[in-house]
Amino acid sequence: MNYAGRPSPLDAQSYYRATASPYPRLPPLEGESRVDVAVIGAGLTGLSAALELAARGYAVAVVDRGPLGHGASGRNGGQICTGYAAGMGKLERLLGRREAEICFAIAEEGKALIRERIAAYQIDCDLAQGHIIGAPKPAHLAALARERDELESYGYRETTLLDSAALHAKVGTPLYHGGLLDRGGGHFHALNYVIGLGRALLAAGGRIYEHTPVEAIEPGSRTVLRTPQGTLSADAVVVACDAYLGRLLPTIAPHIMPVASYVIATAPLPQSLATSLIRDGEAVADANFVVDYFRLTADRRLLFGGRCSYSGIDPANLAANMRPRLVKVFPQLAETPIDYAWGGHIAITHNRLPDAGRIGKSVYYAQGYSGQGVGLSGVFGKMMAEAIAGETSRFDIFGRIPHAPFPGGPLARPALTLGMLYYRVRDLLA
Repeated sequence: MNYAGRPSPLDAQSYYRATASPYPRLPPLEGESRVDVAVIGAGLTGLSAALELAARGYAVAVVDRGPLGHGASGRNGGQICTGYAAGMGKLERLLGRREAEICFAIAEEGKALIRERIAAYQIDCDLAQGHIIGAPKPAHLAALARERDELESYGYRETTLLDSAALHAKVGTPLYHGGLLDRGGGHFHALNYVIGLGRALLAAGGRIYEHTPVEAIEPGSRTVLRTPQGTLSADAVVVACDAYLGRLLPTIAPHIMPVASYVIATAPLPQSLATSLIRDGEAVADANFVVDYFRLTADRRLLFGGRCSYSGIDPANLAANMRPRLVKVFPQLAETPIDYAWGGHIAITHNRLPDAGRIGKSVYYAQGYSGQGVGLSGVFGKMMAEAIAGETSRFDIFGRIPHAPFPGGPLARPALTLGMLYYRVRDLLA
């Protein structure tokens, strides 16, 4: 099912599901249950919040309408990126330099948190270092140089600008004129990381209920989550649904727009061919507004994603739809079989900055990472746990960021689609 509950070609078996670490399937919620904190969403944000809460001694339960990692957390490209989609300049204009510096440190903590949890919980998820942004047009190089300088102004020294020769030595495509190497980025098997967090939460005494959609959130002395077969009451609720929020919270739903992204994975490649594509194994994305991204998996497949759709209409044959984009980057893969094709939804905000805050005294939420969720979601879950425990200073910074609703009501998606057509045309122009 897609974010609106309709059948979708995006739900075809993914490479991640096919190679996921086994774990005992978890039952749905039945009957009445009580906890200190209820978490909606068994993905990176929700499980992170639950782990932090359990470590602080809270009784916590997580519910999800599907299995672990059913949403974007188990479907994404697995790329761990630095910073925020909008860049630090926008944060600085909205919050001032001091709080922008805190926000950058929080983003860096999100990347470190991934490494720390992999080590602490012994999660086997194929973590690899390095991320490259390729420049399809010469003009992109100036923008990447500005991005490097901006990151350096925040004390980040992990980037190197690559000229054409240096980029081509690393990535076997003629498409790029250079790029930006970020040694602090990386990639991993996204779903296996989620499953590892779920195992850690269960070991810490937390509960997880799979296949338990929340039909309503009812405020009161204790907030009650109503599900098809039971209720879960709690003193506080964490809403970690992102693009899969639907109409559950009407006050914040207009702040985000669910956007479809599609991913394919080739058959395993010979070692020599895999190395010729990405010599040192970094994750790669391009600098276009409508981004293509790719990386090698541990079993030497090329995982290739992109072609964001804002229309709500998904192609019936994802593999056929994505192959031309793959071949444009790597013509040498024109005859390589595609073994998996799937997709999912990410949530974008109008300003491309995360939307986080609280509703009333008991409902906390974070959403709208705008393509940077792999690196940011874990630390936003951690900050929600801090806020529930009374440590609100970091979380409240993001509550001060204004978020305009997507305008137009039922016309919002068509209007956004037309707007994105402009950016696609711009990407094609020399």
